[in-house]
Amino acid sequence: MKIAFSPCPNDTFVFHAWVHGLIQSAPKLDVTYADIDITNKLATQPNNLDVLKISYAAIPWVLSEYTLLPCGGALGRGCGPLVLTKDHSADPTILSGRRVAVPSERSTAYLLFRLWAAQNVPGGVGEIVVMPFHEIMPAVRDGKLDAGLVIHEARFTYENYQLNLLQDLGNWWEKDTNLPIPLGAIIAHRSLDIAKITNWIRSSVEYAWSNPKASQEYILKHAQEMSIDVAQAHINLYVNEFTRNLGDEGYEAVFSLLGRAANEGLVPAFDLNTLRI
Repeated sequence: MKIAFSPCPNDTFVFHAWVHGLIQSAPKLDVTYADIDITNKLATQPNNLDVLKISYAAIPWVLSEYTLLPCGGALGRGCGPLVLTKDHSADPTILSGRRVAVPSERSTAYLLFRLWAAQNVPGGVGEIVVMPFHEIMPAVRDGKLDAGLVIHEARFTYENYQLNLLQDLGNWWEKDTNLPIPLGAIIAHRSLDIAKITNWIRSSVEYAWSNPKASQEYILKHAQEMSIDVAQAHINLYVNEFTRNLGDEGYEAVFSLLGRAANEGLVPAFDLNTLRI
């Protein structure tokens, strides 16, 4: 079975057991490791991938071929994307007409940023520059860009780049909706046995929780020189009960995000009820 997910610690933690043949009856995995911007694009193009990790924001473009799975993804509280600048101002209007780096045009991070900016940045921001998320903070630090939208472990390391937090979009979303924030989703091709894939992923998550040190070597191999402490903080933040099962609250959060985005014309409109299997 062919799968694509990021080399980030939460994904390698979740899929370690399945990748290493530790889930009974699960097929062997052929893994493509790729940043979320790449997997978002792969899901909309002809490919031979069976399962992918993509942004929730990209789901409206892939529903003809793929089904959202109720497990394995990243959704929670206190884990939202951050808007960073070199400026010490807390006034979002400083972004008016400025150049801002984002990790993907179809990422949940960018979708949240657009919803937030529509309310808080008069006239809108200027140029949007898409780049791999690990390149964003150095670019802002070096003055190549005015601001950066960052995800993942940047939450724990941005001060090392002498950058300042302008807005935590997760906090904004949670205050605005009283819901967790949907970040990364797991999708599977509609031609497959969705129930079996869901069970294999859920078993992999549960193995990871029961054997938290078993995956450390695998995680650090793919974690781009990240320390074990930062990798563990990353896992603690993004792997939670929603990773095991979206449940009613998780689906409500997804419906809220994509429903609002569709109403604003930021994603194609679709029947939200088709997301729930």
